[in-house]
Amino acid sequence: MGLSLVLGVAHGSDFRVAVVDPNRIVEQSPQYESAGAALQREVEERERILREQQDQISALQGRLEREGALMSEQEIQLLQNDIRSRTRKIKYARDEFQEDFALRQNELRTKLALQVREVIVDVAKAEKIDLVISEGLVYFSPRIDISAQVIERLKQEFESK
Repeated sequence: MGLSLVLGVAHGSDFRVAVVDPNRIVEQSPQYESAGAALQREVEERERILREQQDQISALQGRLEREGALMSEQEIQLLQNDIRSRTRKIKYARDEFQEDFALRQNELRTKLALQVREVIVDVAKAEKIDLVISEGLVYFSPRIDISAQVIERLKQEFESK
């Protein structure tokens, strides 16, 4: 029913329809690349810290294996408790890191989606397009795809900041 309504309106007037490929827009936008690079820098630092903590645990385990026979029962117990405690802490830190990473990705994706939407509306108004269709398409002609214009506008906005 919705399609026949659109076609009915299109027959009666000059009606312009366009489509956008949201995946292409996101993947080719400099905003996405910039946000991804910033997120990668954050990830690398936290991963470095987690690796250092894991190395410390490995060193303690190595010490226990090498020197365990020469240690008192109390020293062995203290070292084992330290290893367990550090292992628990690193597990919690990894879990927290993964949650933070997912949240940060979602924040960046949401921010970019809002910006893309604004640019799509701007391009549609500038090109006098009456209807812009996005996701859920089976086929569209490249003739009505305005993704390139949206990407170009995103690049201009990115460079002007």
